[in-house]
Amino acid sequence: MMREYKDRKNAQKRAYYTDRFYVVPSIPKEDVNSDEIFAKDYKELKKHFKFKEAYIQKGQLVLIIKPEENKKILSFLKDELDYTFLSEMSANDYLEQSGEFEIFYQLLSMSKRKRLRVKCRIKEKSAIESVHTIFKSADWAEREMFDLMGVNVNNHYNLKRLIMPDDWHGHPLRKTYPLQGDEAASWYEVDKIFGKEYRDIIGPEQRDPARVDKKDTKNFVRIYHEVPYGAKPSEKRTNQDYQEEDGVFFIDEFKKDSSKVLNTRR
Repeated sequence: MMREYKDRKNAQKRAYYTDRFYVVPSIPKEDVNSDEIFAKDYKELKKHFKFKEAYIQKGQLVLIIKPEENKKILSFLKDELDYTFLSEMSANDYLEQSGEFEIFYQLLSMSKRKRLRVKCRIKEKSAIESVHTIFKSADWAEREMFDLMGVNVNNHYNLKRLIMPDDWHGHPLRKTYPLQGDEAASWYEVDKIFGKEYRDIIGPEQRDPARVDKKDTKNFVRIYHEVPYGAKPSEKRTNQDYQEEDGVFFIDEFKKDSSKVLNTRR
């Protein structure tokens, strides 16, 4: 079993950058009555349910609901208002801000050619009711939400990890989860497949896909410094031409020998 991750409170507030950055402005919210179809659907919904907020954003109706009513509202939207397709559902992490997850359901009505989003918030230790009996597409979506975000789902018939191993601790899509995993994550596959005694032989797992080790002659192609597999790295540059022998008649041939490396930007 892997050890638990250490507490990382306030991780979202401790930004690693110091320079100012552009803040994208919020998308304007429009009145529900500005769209005839949405106005009619919302009027019908209000006869049976109360909503915290309702508005139109980017051409789709957004409904903010109480989490305990998610199943009843989604069932009504499907059976009575013809929003028959659940195209997406997941959660957003607002744990550091308010201690909550935001659950959202993205619905589509093929007959009306309209999209509708239902949103609600639950506390970290709370649970949301499963809707897989209403929309089959919610089955794996709820399992993924449980696996990667740690959102509990009540009355799901098979609520277990979908992507990560069963004995994995932590939830990789939370904002507090380390981008490259921790020490236990870096040794997970080595320990699981070969055993801890092979750590010195195999080495830790490389979890940074953008990292290229200049001295690694086994796992990476070293541009301009080609050496045989496993040989000692060399700083001698290998010049390469970037055209076929005959070239293209209206394009000047590029010669590596004639190139210059700029140390500073012009």
